[in-house]
Amino acid sequence: MDRGELKLYGAWASPYVLHVRLALKLKGLDYDYVEENLANKSAALLRLNPVHRKVPVLLHGDRPIAESAAILEYIDETWPRRFPLMPADPRERAAVRFWCHFAADKMIPSLIAILRSADEAQRAAAVGEVRENLELLEDELREGFFRGRRFFGCEKLGFLDIVLGVDAHFLRGVTEVAEVDLGEDFPSFTSWLREFEAQPEVQEVLPPSDTIVDFLRGYRRRILAQA
Repeated sequence: MDRGELKLYGAWASPYVLHVRLALKLKGLDYDYVEENLANKSAALLRLNPVHRKVPVLLHGDRPIAESAAILEYIDETWPRRFPLMPADPRERAAVRFWCHFAADKMIPSLIAILRSADEAQRAAAVGEVRENLELLEDELREGFFRGRRFFGCEKLGFLDIVLGVDAHFLRGVTEVAEVDLGEDFPSFTSWLREFEAQPEVQEVLPPSDTIVDFLRGYRRRILAQA
């Protein structure tokens, strides 16, 4: 495939962009990358994603695909034989989509709530929500559809590993910036995350933890200054 066929518009610290970058890495697909200034978005980005006006956007030839979940499915369906991400079983695909929605609807908002918390009461409420979410994931790994697996995708990374793994990488940064201790109550989740972060493709794509911490610390400082 010609490198110029794929172009990704993104922002380096966006978990949603990193979902796509990791999927492309696992698929072994070359692409051009355009780093967007989210405070001054390019005319190209606004033209390619006029509805939401945000990253990521994947341009395949002259066809733009927006929204990270849609992009991941497009990549997997367009190159199905290159490191398949979605399982073949319909019930398992449904479970993957359910937990991906969980990550977008519950996990990410709870992390943002911690960063935006201006007082101890707000922070305690947000931390409580994060702990509840982690308990649900711990239960799923121990007793649910994906129990007994090394990864959600069995013995190799899959669609759900990409989504939850990237988000959990940011969770580490959020807890450090906000000085939150989540305790040691999630052994299955912690073991899975350790395996995820040890994969060479993950290490090539994800920013180092200290870089994420620096970014999140600046984000929190700006948010609190506006409060």
